[in-house]
Amino acid sequence: MKKINIGLLIITLVCSFFTIIGELDKGIVIILKDSSIILTATLPYIVNKLFKVKLNDGVIFVWLIFIFLAHYMGVTAEFYNKWEGFDKVVHTFSGVLTAYVGMLFIPKGVKNIWFKILFIIAFSWMCAGLWETFEFVCNILFGGDAQRVAATGVNDTMLDMIVAFIGASLFSLGYYVREKN
Repeated sequence: MKKINIGLLIITLVCSFFTIIGELDKGIVIILKDSSIILTATLPYIVNKLFKVKLNDGVIFVWLIFIFLAHYMGVTAEFYNKWEGFDKVVHTFSGVLTAYVGMLFIPKGVKNIWFKILFIIAFSWMCAGLWETFEFVCNILFGGDAQRVAATGVNDTMLDMIVAFIGASLFSLGYYVREKN
C-alpha cells in the first residue's frame, strides 16, 4: 500500500507541475491555486513528520485519491465546470473519507455501536460544514464563487453537505454490518 501511495503522490505532483508550467502566464492567483495541490497532496506526510504520528496507509490512500479528484481534476482540470455532477460525486466521496477518518477517532473503550455510528456521521458532517465555511471565507477574501451562490443561492452548498452525509451514512452502514458480523 505504501508503494501505491507514493505512486499516487508522484502522479499528482507531476500532473500539477506540468499544469503550473503551462499556466505561468495566467497570473499569480492561478499559479497559487495550481501550486496549492503540492501542499494538500503532501499533507499526510507533513502531519506524520510534524506531529510524530503514523497515519494509516489506508487513510493516506483515500486522501490522495480524494485530492487528485477534488483538487487536481475538479479545480485544476476544471471538471467542476465541465461535468455538472462531478462536484456531487466528490462530496459524496468526501463523506466516505471523513467517515473513515472519524472511525479512527472513536475512543477505544466505546462499545455502543449506535454511539460509534453517530460519532462517525457527526464527524463527517462537521468536516463538510467546516469545508463549506472554508469555501465561503475564501470567496469573501479572494473573490470568486466556489459555492456557486450567484447561480444557485445556497442550494449547491446544502446539496454538497447532504451528499457528504449520504456518503458517511453509506460508510456507517458498512461499518455496522462489519461490526455486527
